[in-house]
Amino acid sequence: MMAEDRRLRAVVALAQAMAAAHTPRDSWRAAALGACDALAGTFAALSVWERERGRLRVLVNAGERADGEEEFPESETYPVNHFPEIAEFLHERWAAGGEPDGWVETVDGPATPEHGYSHQRMAALRRRKRGCCVVAPIVLHGRAWGELYVARPPAAPVFDRDDADFATVLASVVAAGISQTERLEEVRRLAFTDPLTGLANRRAVDARLDEAIEAHRADGTVVSLVVCDLNGLKQVNDTHGHAVGDRLLERFGSVLSLCGAMLPGALAARLGGDEFCLVTVGPSAGDVVRVADELCVRAQGLELGEGVACGVASTGDPIGQVRSGRRLFRLADAAQYRAKAARSPKPVVAGRDGTVLRLADTPPRSPQDRRRFRDARPEDDQEPWSEP
Repeated sequence: MMAEDRRLRAVVALAQAMAAAHTPRDSWRAAALGACDALAGTFAALSVWERERGRLRVLVNAGERADGEEEFPESETYPVNHFPEIAEFLHERWAAGGEPDGWVETVDGPATPEHGYSHQRMAALRRRKRGCCVVAPIVLHGRAWGELYVARPPAAPVFDRDDADFATVLASVVAAGISQTERLEEVRRLAFTDPLTGLANRRAVDARLDEAIEAHRADGTVVSLVVCDLNGLKQVNDTHGHAVGDRLLERFGSVLSLCGAMLPGALAARLGGDEFCLVTVGPSAGDVVRVADELCVRAQGLELGEGVACGVASTGDPIGQVRSGRRLFRLADAAQYRAKAARSPKPVVAGRDGTVLRLADTPPRSPQDRRRFRDARPEDDQEPWSEP
């Protein structure tokens, strides 16, 4: 009864640890460590079956890792034909009405003979100085998703049939945790993604800017914001219909994403309607302006629309102290407003155009006076601003 209680507590602990995870990596680590502890192992791994590539990809290695084993390996994969039980045996069992269950392998061969064994897995045990392992398939949505692997050193007792059955139970708990993590990730993705273009949305931009401004205030990291207004969208909608207008938005979103990729770590976003932006953390103001110029050229080459009005604000330019993302938005909006009014084919840059700073600090005269003051209040920045 004591062993059963211990295992029940281990199952509960594993489920709770996965439920508390905030990211997929945290969830994978919690699954591996929880299973390792529950089965009195010293090492555990979680792998996913990538059907389209015919391989098992290791997601996490936890516990006492051998030389060369990374916790979150970028490229540790194994051809699935080396481990036929994941692709063949499991399906044969299911077709006969059975359920997937775990099995045990040792450096000397299989400990659960009904499963056969993998020569490659046996060789890996020897190479990594492990004595035995228990493997259990992870089944998600009725399909083999991957496998849970727990190992012990050569001097430890070999896993037995009860351990293999318990590993199967643990694998089902892991599957439930993975399913929950996937749902949460999908919710997060939807919360921070524009559904039409697949770019980030305003919520994601605000979050990135808050983090970026903190970094700027801490160590002077250059933070830049490029705000673009897609010209001519209303005319496209009125003339060709909203479906064509949506395609124009999608096409410009692709151009923005392409140009953003020229700046390491840039976040490309659709703020709403015909308005887009790029947030960069690190690249110099000059690099950002060059990419913004390239963006204007590419936008002008789109089949429909009339190019973009583009404004840039960067802490790498003489714009004074920036205490909040709102301040950077006001400056970029004012630069964009200036580009729109002047029908400029190139980006207007705050700190390099003599009127942008003054324009940013002028209260809007009417609701139609652009969106440059969205959610922004001059009192957010406590020091007076003036032309450089």
